[in-house]
Amino acid sequence: MAVFLYKKGEITMCGIIVAEKETKEIASQLDKILKRGPDDQRLISQNGRLFMFNRLAIMGLNESGMQPFTHNHNMLVSNAEIYNYKQIKQELKDTYTFKGDSDCEVLLPLYDIYGLDMFKMLDAEFAIVLHDSKIDGLIAGRDPIGIRPLFYGYDKKTKGILFSSEVKGIIDIAEKVSPFPPGHYYYNGQFVKYTDLLDIEAYSKDELPETLDSIRTKLEDGVIKRLDSDAPLGFLLSGGLDSSLVCSIASKHLNKTIRTFSIGMISDPIDLKYAKVVSDYLKTDHTEVFITQKDIIDNLDPLIYALETFDITTIRAGMGMYLLAKYIREHTDIKVLLTGEVSDELFGYKYTDFAPDCESFQKESVKRIHELHMYDVLRADRCLASNSLEARVPFGDISLMRYIMRINPKIKMNTYNMGKYLLRKAFEGTYLPDSILYRDKAAFSDAVGHSLVDYLKAYAEETYSDEDYKQKIETYHLVKPFTKESLLYMEIFQKHFPNHEHLVIDYWMPNKTWEGCNVDDPSARVLSNYGASGK
Repeated sequence: MAVFLYKKGEITMCGIIVAEKETKEIASQLDKILKRGPDDQRLISQNGRLFMFNRLAIMGLNESGMQPFTHNHNMLVSNAEIYNYKQIKQELKDTYTFKGDSDCEVLLPLYDIYGLDMFKMLDAEFAIVLHDSKIDGLIAGRDPIGIRPLFYGYDKKTKGILFSSEVKGIIDIAEKVSPFPPGHYYYNGQFVKYTDLLDIEAYSKDELPETLDSIRTKLEDGVIKRLDSDAPLGFLLSGGLDSSLVCSIASKHLNKTIRTFSIGMISDPIDLKYAKVVSDYLKTDHTEVFITQKDIIDNLDPLIYALETFDITTIRAGMGMYLLAKYIREHTDIKVLLTGEVSDELFGYKYTDFAPDCESFQKESVKRIHELHMYDVLRADRCLASNSLEARVPFGDISLMRYIMRINPKIKMNTYNMGKYLLRKAFEGTYLPDSILYRDKAAFSDAVGHSLVDYLKAYAEETYSDEDYKQKIETYHLVKPFTKESLLYMEIFQKHFPNHEHLVIDYWMPNKTWEGCNVDDPSARVLSNYGASGK
């Protein structure tokens, strides 16, 4: 075994690259994802394989938490938060002596006992790659939703498999980079599904009071377990239902002042006024960040490079999150941020109000959750990771998601003239006043300020003439741009990630087969039920 490099820095984020067959070119790739973990960096060669790690020191801040971990001649790197690690440590205490407090140290001794069954035993967000010395092969796995990023490809020279936290980590040396499928593990050259949270044999028979109680307690548990950190915590607060609930639960549980952050256009902020109401109610240490047209245009290229996507919605919504994370990174010591992603996919969007029946509603929810790793979850990870911060997603909690998806869609559909009614009703009279709890939804990219999207569209119009646009879109076949804005994003994406349109299956759009949803823009602003809160 040879250790090639180890260096110490100041801030932390977590990134991994693993190569089945080591070459000189691979070692230079780790710096391309350095922002995921500029605190510690290590490259270890073992039996012709290369394990590379940029550290995020969130749990176990001393040297004992540094990876790769080794045990019984096996080696492992992970980008993970293991929320049931204390229970696992208790189970393993008689067979393994732990060296530190890192949650990820439980993984190799757990694998030693349970093998591939380990993956379905984890209450976690994870991307894991390990070398099993008994079979002399690589094994990898990803959490059920894909909250933690993982990609794979095959080396152009050696044809050996490569794994990376981001596309940019291996795109220069791989023939083709693809997303590692969530809820799968890789073993013996095959990808095997170990779980699917959306495989539902029958809907729950709980009555409404039991349903509401379960929603409340499971979301509370999902937030509380994500407050466990040795590094400073912060909260992204839009003033909407989802982020407000996360902040209110955290504030009550921690019983101390929490730090909250929101962002808006200097010309027409929408979210800021609602976030201020929530902040004042919860008495948080609140920071407002204002951005301008120049900020948007100047950061478009860096944002797309960070996101690794050309999707319109992801880029629009990512702009505010990316710039807010940038501010937090530059002005605070916070390393972990809790966010409100995944709630929409579970409880409904503005456009799912148009679902023609409950079966269609459920089918759409299943589809969107399966695709989360390409859209909202990707956005949260990259916007924060590119600024050396970690995103935690309470609505992505495994137990919560399993339960919500088992609720009969008849009572999840918006028949109440209020979206996400069950979620709101579950928290009635507990954490937030009704004025906040029953505020209508506005999409994040719109609520940062309508001018954000307007500026992006205007910039695209300035970039292409009508003739340029018509000619350029004909060069794309797998995913075809359909507006000047989408062409602009695609061309920036292609500059950084040529010939990789397959990373995103299509543009995120409402279900156009539904009446009221056959629109030509993904913004909730174009829907007839956008609501007063988006103004």
